[in-house]
Amino acid sequence: MPERPILTRSTPTPLELEYLEDRLYDHNRAKTGRDDGQLFAFFVRDAQQEISAGISGWTWASACEIRTLWVREDLRGQGLGSQLLQAAEDEASQRGCALILLSSFSFQAPGFYQKHGFQLEWQLDGFPPGHQFCFLVKRLAQDKAS
Repeated sequence: MPERPILTRSTPTPLELEYLEDRLYDHNRAKTGRDDGQLFAFFVRDAQQEISAGISGWTWASACEIRTLWVREDLRGQGLGSQLLQAAEDEASQRGCALILLSSFSFQAPGFYQKHGFQLEWQLDGFPPGHQFCFLVKRLAQDKAS
């Protein structure tokens, strides 16, 4: 008889988190038949090759999720966030995505995303206390020739 699995508590390593993500992707692929998932990232680097700004996420099943968009504080307001967001949108379009989704806290940048065509689809008030958690979506124009 096989041993009973043991529940453990830990601070996960990046490899352990990647393992979980890969297993979930395997499940999703098996249930949907869609095996087109790909990660993406774009970075802005300074002269020393340090990351000054970046965006990352994934595409799968005709959708794109932006997981992270960050610009170093002293570089904000100079258009880098807009450039990164456009790069991600272009990548999503090239991969045949029909929509882009993302989340943002009210103290982060929901207004920035709305200025770039994202619609607030859902908002959870009081998370974190005194703020809101926002879920935004942008539907992409589809090429009629496809």
